Amino acid sequence: MDMFDDILASYLERICDAEPALLQQINRETHLKETAPHMLSGHYQGRLLALLSKLVSPKRILEVGTFTGYATLCLAEGLAPGGEVHTIDNNAELEDRVRGYFSRSGIEDRILYHIGDAQTVIPQLAGPFDLVFIDADKKNNSRYYELALEKSRAGSLILIDNVLWKGKVISGADDTQTQQIITLNEQLAADERVDKLILPIRDGLFLLRKR
Repeated sequence: MDMFDDILASYLERICDAEPALLQQINRETHLKETAPHMLSGHYQGRLLALLSKLVSPKRILEVGTFTGYATLCLAEGLAPGGEVHTIDNNAELEDRVRGYFSRSGIEDRILYHIGDAQTVIPQLAGPFDLVFIDADKKNNSRYYELALEKSRAGSLILIDNVLWKGKVISGADDTQTQQIITLNEQLAADERVDKLILPIRDGLFLLRKR
């Protein structure tokens, strides 16, 4: 699923910071137990998320798409003292396992885990958010982005995952999901409310800074 070949990916993982033990377990169990383990951010992207969070030092983080909680814990590494993460997912079947991971993290009280439709949950949350990570169903990314932007302050960082979509956005693929992502990318490129660029790592990560 990665745009990098295996040799380069292995090198990048070896050179960056080590994957913490709890994240190693989540990574391993996700690949053993889930039918779509590629949805996990993984070691290299996880270290990127952690580093970006540490650079921002956010007081409040919003994550759309918890999955098995890997990226949640990476993002939480940069929380400012007293900060908190709000993470949203609509898969209640994973809730017990994910809460178990959070309880072992030592920061369970700083993670607010919401089960439900993000389009309903986000408007109910108090902002502003300093850091947002959107990694959920792609057809609603545009709506998640607008809701997140509304809840963000000037200078906030918004991250959107899977924006290169296994290279399909530049290969001429014309399936519905690819076209939705292409449309979103073009809309973001023209959005003067944010500074933006795409990092071509794994499946493509859009970085946007609210002006």
